Amino acid sequence: MDIKKKLSERIKMEDIDGILEITHTSDSKKQELYNILIGKDEKMGCQAAWIFTHFSAQDNKWLYKKQNELIDTLLNCKHGGKRRLILSLLYKQPFMEPIRVDFLDFCLERIITVKELAGVQSLCIKIAYELCRPFPELIQELKSILEMMEGDLSPAILNVRKSILKAIQNGKSLQKI
Repeated sequence: MDIKKKLSERIKMEDIDGILEITHTSDSKKQELYNILIGKDEKMGCQAAWIFTHFSAQDNKWLYKKQNELIDTLLNCKHGGKRRLILSLLYKQPFMEPIRVDFLDFCLERIITVKELAGVQSLCIKIAYELCRPFPELIQELKSILEMMEGDLSPAILNVRKSILKAIQNGKSLQKI
């Protein structure tokens, strides 16, 4: 199967299943899919990211060593859907230490960006919490940001905001890796 050709078209679940099958046993096919994800074509990159979100927990571990590249791609991404999918991939990973300040800044900024997709905002809240959790002063900053959020918030953002404010009290991670 020519992955690049397949991703240049509209893909269906059966296409995703086929690509998952060939990437499961081949790191070179995973790399081919990954190269499309980080490439310049945002539409194909979005579809590649969508396929990666369907990876099993075991196959997803392959992406762990790509965390810095994924963050770099995210920071320069103009496509809202692709941003959401990359954030979803990153949320399924343990975060490296030391934390990347540019990544934390990105998440904190996107939390309060009114024109951002609700899915991106929600994931940024979750990721910011995980990044800030070991640092009491950063947790206080995040808590202040969340408490100041007002306006016409979507139900998804309200729910995540409530969950994170509750988690801040417990200090426990919400990630399921």
